Amino acid sequence: MNTNEGGPDPQEVELLRRARKGDRQALSELIRTHEGLVYRFLLSRTQDEDQAGDLAQETFVKALRSLEAFRGDSTFRTWLLAIARNEFRAAYRKGLRRKEQSLETVIQIADEGVDPEAEAVRDSEIERIRRQMDALPDKQRMSVSLRLFDGLSFREIGHAIGSTEGAARVNFHHGIRKLREWLEDDE
Repeated sequence: MNTNEGGPDPQEVELLRRARKGDRQALSELIRTHEGLVYRFLLSRTQDEDQAGDLAQETFVKALRSLEAFRGDSTFRTWLLAIARNEFRAAYRKGLRRKEQSLETVIQIADEGVDPEAEAVRDSEIERIRRQMDALPDKQRMSVSLRLFDGLSFREIGHAIGSTEGAARVNFHHGIRKLREWLEDDE
């Protein structure tokens, strides 16, 4: 799917039209296209793979039930992330608490062909980055994660975290600056 913010993606518009008419293949394609993004977004919030999976499932159930309500004022993925954010908030109000998580679940690094020494160095670096990412304020961590790992535009990030495009840009830059400073100090 095209992710530019210059206008609606014609392929996605067609999938949405077909999905609204009950085309199961179109629904499956929409889910397949966006499930990883929604899961990673929720994983970075919950810090728990099972909870993120459950909330992602609830997000898609809610989105598919209200597909007719999607007006196209934003991209479909931005709309899904807004639903995911609301599902997380509702779950958090019900008692969901953050748990420790390894950055390895966010950064999928292939283990094949890595010698033990290189793997130990990589694991150490992942742990160091994870600690620093966890120390960022929530909106900065989310802005950095959504921009670097998912390639969202600042406009989409703003929608996803419940702020403006400008605030998302500021959160991203402050988060990156802090990470650089902390990682340099940690060496």
